[in-house]
Amino acid sequence: MLSVLSGLGLGLSLIVAIGAQNVFVLRQGIRREHVLPVVVICALSDALLILAGVAGLGFVISAAPWLVVVARWAGALFLLGYGILAARRSWRGGERLQVDDAPARGGAPAGGTTSTATRTALAPVLLTVLALTWLNPHVYLDTVLMLGSIAATHGAERWLFAAGAIVASILWFTALGFGARYLGRWLRTERSWRILDGIIAVVMIALAITLVLPVVA
Repeated sequence: MLSVLSGLGLGLSLIVAIGAQNVFVLRQGIRREHVLPVVVICALSDALLILAGVAGLGFVISAAPWLVVVARWAGALFLLGYGILAARRSWRGGERLQVDDAPARGGAPAGGTTSTATRTALAPVLLTVLALTWLNPHVYLDTVLMLGSIAATHGAERWLFAAGAIVASILWFTALGFGARYLGRWLRTERSWRILDGIIAVVMIALAITLVLPVVA
């Protein structure tokens, strides 16, 4: 149980931070758009990376640091492009989330009839979340290398440690994705979405810059 709790705590500490993946999950949750597939992909990807780290993939990354460099530049370019698109949405506007809080006819519970000005297809959303997850070099440095190294200190119980970290990932992405819908009531106007997209643009571009700064330095 101690190994499980240790993995749960470390997993949450690595995941619960402002990052490109979390920002994207939050945005999809607010839009109430393809939330379940996004949450499943994030949690499943984390599980695979955690298991890979515990299985010893971290040694491969240590032996071939150029893999992290490639992921760093590819991730920076992708984040920059996504940030520019968010900035374009913020500048042009046109998006609005409407949430009907009134009870539906026939006694159906309230809660949530939602419509958006534009709805993104499933495939681009899935490709975006996959790119934000697997092109992030911190995933390999933190989740695979560091978490895998710490798991090794638990000896035979390292897989229980991994289970705790996987549970942390599932809990976090589920809470973030499905909990974000309650923010929708404050995002009913086009102006509020323009502000949100502006914040997303700043975060994404800033993350892109921080990814390449160590390489440039």
